[in-house]
Amino acid sequence: KEPDFAGIAEEHIRKVVQDLVKKVSFSPPAVTNTQKALRILYTDTHIAMETNSNGFGLYGGVWNEVKLEERRKYLLEKVANRIEKFGSFEEIHIVDFGDFCDGWDGETARKGHTLPQNMDNEKAFDVGVKFKVDLVRDVLALNGCHKVRVFNVCNDNHSASFGYVVNSAAKQIVEAMYPEGVVEVINSRKFISHYTYGNHVFVYTHGKDDKHLKFGFKPHLDSRGKEKIEEYLKVNDLFSSKLYKTFEKGDSHQQLIDQSTSDDFDYNNYMAFSPSSEWVQTNFKRGRSGFNIMIVDKYRNEKELMPYYFKWDAK
Repeated sequence: KEPDFAGIAEEHIRKVVQDLVKKVSFSPPAVTNTQKALRILYTDTHIAMETNSNGFGLYGGVWNEVKLEERRKYLLEKVANRIEKFGSFEEIHIVDFGDFCDGWDGETARKGHTLPQNMDNEKAFDVGVKFKVDLVRDVLALNGCHKVRVFNVCNDNHSASFGYVVNSAAKQIVEAMYPEGVVEVINSRKFISHYTYGNHVFVYTHGKDDKHLKFGFKPHLDSRGKEKIEEYLKVNDLFSSKLYKTFEKGDSHQQLIDQSTSDDFDYNNYMAFSPSSEWVQTNFKRGRSGFNIMIVDKYRNEKELMPYYFKWDAK
């Protein structure tokens, strides 16, 4: 059965929007490095996930709106450092590879898979929208670009329709806050999507979808995944072009960058923004979490990828 999103009342959404929408005056930097873009890459935020439900988890951990905000501010600090080092950019891209919210009514969006969660649907909505809006606002406040482009994966195995609702609300808010053309938000409902910047094409996905794929793309590129990516490139007339191709995904919560299995594209897996769930801690490893910043030369095949890791917080 599909989730019933009528539980988020119209009046509740209206209040959130009224609290967040404030017209912001924006003056782009006088000098811009027009040959580069800065890309903020994060995935698997899992808002509302409970990491230590009974207090006796293997490694403990806390994941709530306070910790989320701490990590958002750390991300902004590192973006500011990059702007200080490289100067201002033509564009800044913010890419969310999915599973932004942990689920709906204590289950994944696919239903049938119960999850320990520490927020109800309404609070998860509020926290998620605020995170998205504040991130765009504060990135622009760094005065490091002329334009912010936001790409959100809304076809995944945890968030799915709920993630789309959160991202759609945030899109309406941030695009209303700034003059036309300053902020562009793309909420992707397809399993695989792509966008271009100069001579680069970035093909992005969560890794699993909202319905069909139980396993999806693996951390290590196998023949099945390679064939799927090649098919997408061919169908979208990208395979034979001279574009520099990068395939990017989340889902596995692992940082694995493969630039050798395929001669035609790079295969990038990104670590989760959230800490590991209690289930993952017990069945696999405590793991590491964080985000990535990529500096891209617009016309040359030059991409500088910088991972940043969060400290494990057991309290």
